[in-house]
Amino acid sequence: MQTRVDQLSSQFSVAGVRFAEGNGGLVKVIVHTDRCDGEIYLHGAHITHFQPCGKSPVLWMSQESVFAEGKAIRGGVPICFPWFGPNASDPSAPGHGYARIRTWKLIAAENNEDGDVLLTLRNTIDDFELTYTVTFGRSLGMSLAVKLSDQANATTSFEEALHTYLAVKDVHQVVIEGLESAAYIDKVDGMREKPATDESIQFNGECDRVYLDTTSTCILRDPAMARSIQVSKSNSQCTVVWNPWISKSAAMPDFGNDEWTSMACIETANVGSYSRTLKPGESHVMTADVSIIP
Repeated sequence: MQTRVDQLSSQFSVAGVRFAEGNGGLVKVIVHTDRCDGEIYLHGAHITHFQPCGKSPVLWMSQESVFAEGKAIRGGVPICFPWFGPNASDPSAPGHGYARIRTWKLIAAENNEDGDVLLTLRNTIDDFELTYTVTFGRSLGMSLAVKLSDQANATTSFEEALHTYLAVKDVHQVVIEGLESAAYIDKVDGMREKPATDESIQFNGECDRVYLDTTSTCILRDPAMARSIQVSKSNSQCTVVWNPWISKSAAMPDFGNDEWTSMACIETANVGSYSRTLKPGESHVMTADVSIIP
């Protein structure tokens, strides 16, 4: 009997792409070109690796992550949809929604004229049709298209985020630029909305902030690794910055107690009062691009 990996290999014969059984027996797509190495699981359409040639990995992954059906992978780029955080009306529903714990269907794999690899995956969640296109090249491009079905009964709202975990050498030394003029909700301080600080972000404790009404590009400066990572975006009005620090890390079974020092999240999002609303048949596309810059 032909395995799922064999079926995908037969269906998608693309330069720089191969399929394998990954952790937990979950199927993954492995990308290797003269520009980068990458990896994405069909489970959750979850990107778990991106590394431009000659550079260190850009994405952080927990060594304690669970890889199993119905469970979220810890690290990389999870897709949060159709809600962010806990479900407001159903506390028993999975955190950050269903997109990151369901298997997606690969519908296209191709090379563009620059030699990048483009992978397109699709899923249906409630009345929403999701199409996710990932570009592995000198940068990591992500495009999440959401369409409300023509057959939907009413206008419907949703939240979304590309919950990007970035690898750093020492979070104590990290500086994030680009959000100096944005007000934010401080989830560590009782969800209080706070004014813009006019300062770059530095980490000296648990940080869980939703920056509001901002379309700005962010730059993470990592002096200990002697590099900077840029996160640009479109059709996103919120940016989430997160590091769990000591106590929260210890409380999460899929997060190593000391791993918090080597990661910082810059998340492209539309959440809370900036959630999106679609009429039946309407679509919305949010994008993010992650790259190493001089």
